[in-house]
Amino acid sequence: MSAKELLLTAIKGGRTPRAAWVPFVGVHAGRLLGISANEYLRSADHIVQGLKRAFDLYQPDGLPIVFDLQLEAEILNCKLAWAEEVPPSVVSHPLMGDGVMADLPPFDLSMGRFPLVRDATQRMAREFGDTIALYGLITGPFTLTSHLRGSELFLDMLTGPERLHEILGFSMEIGRRCAEFYLDNGCDVVAVVDPMTSQISPEHFSVFVSPYLNELFGFIRRKGGFSSLFVCGDATRNLEVMCRTACDNLSVDENIPLELLCNLARKHGKSAGGNLKLTTVLLLGREADAMLDAIRCIDIGGNEGFILAPGCDLPYGTPERNLQAVARMVHDDYQRQVARTTATLTDMGPFDDIVIPDFTQEKAVILDVITLDSAGCAPCLYMLDAAIRAAERANAPTEVREHKIKSREGIGYMTRMGVRNIPTVCIDGEVKFISQIPDSATFVRAIEEIARKNGKA
Repeated sequence: MSAKELLLTAIKGGRTPRAAWVPFVGVHAGRLLGISANEYLRSADHIVQGLKRAFDLYQPDGLPIVFDLQLEAEILNCKLAWAEEVPPSVVSHPLMGDGVMADLPPFDLSMGRFPLVRDATQRMAREFGDTIALYGLITGPFTLTSHLRGSELFLDMLTGPERLHEILGFSMEIGRRCAEFYLDNGCDVVAVVDPMTSQISPEHFSVFVSPYLNELFGFIRRKGGFSSLFVCGDATRNLEVMCRTACDNLSVDENIPLELLCNLARKHGKSAGGNLKLTTVLLLGREADAMLDAIRCIDIGGNEGFILAPGCDLPYGTPERNLQAVARMVHDDYQRQVARTTATLTDMGPFDDIVIPDFTQEKAVILDVITLDSAGCAPCLYMLDAAIRAAERANAPTEVREHKIKSREGIGYMTRMGVRNIPTVCIDGEVKFISQIPDSATFVRAIEEIARKNGKA
């Protein structure tokens, strides 16, 4: 069984001789070439070279062409902020406030960076199309709508559902065209990446997300492709409704228990994937940590309908040795058995050196926003944006501080604050909004209540 055959068998829920393995290599491939994310995502040559390097190093069964959830938004007049080690982030929202859809430019796949993505996809398909499965990643309808509408999207679910459905239908049609683009140019799997759906309730998911995802998944199936619903963040509350969608595969990160995912996915006739720990293991850990985490996932996922993968785009600085250690656990049963008895986990704690402020002595109300990195994580970006907007509106002095868990300091602060999921907002040390972005009025009310309680109003 070739690597591609193994991956496609797994995504269909079939039994495989080992777990399938897909490192979601995005801007990390820029690191492999010694260039910035900014340079990498603007060149078909760099993308192809980076993916070839990743293929040689990590022995994957599948690879994504690009991992950039701003490709579509860029064409639709969303302004992007570029960075050295993460994909660009959306910093303007053309449908925020009084913006109207009639003012959006036509969605033209000859614009923006899609021509270079087409070139890279075709070249990868010619060289690797018979060897590994190629993934085309598209921005899910709810996340693309958040790019267009901004954080007002969450209020729309309560006060303007008609307009929101109109924008979601538009975003779904953009997704259909992008799915067709990838399938026509040589991809085997279309992953609909919709991280913002982790921020809403199951009821809202059923009303505002499921119908549009099902349209997309039905189209992908009719085109002869396979589909994956890729959601990062703590989407545990939505796992059941996610499983009821028409996708072939569900992929998640470490916020969701892998055993729960596998059980629910199989109950609904789907394959499962993901759950390698992105920051504490792959980015900041040692080879032993990567080996043991891979073994944990392989033991839970088994060899029937399971795809081992990180739960999101690999951080730029992920050490190659850690991903190579995962690949060894996938491909070599003997080394896996050795690692079970010889590898030991790194302990980053106890974090006694991480200082938590005395919030009663702070003059302002402190909003601690715990994120992966707002520059490269859509839910984190919009949680931070909601915090900034609420701070501006609150009738109390308020300061916003972001803590990124891409460093030991960030992980330590998260641990000492008692936070378990990201993104989360703490207000003067109290955990308040956990992986669910509140509407602005709710956010402001929470700030003002704590300000009065702590004598800061």
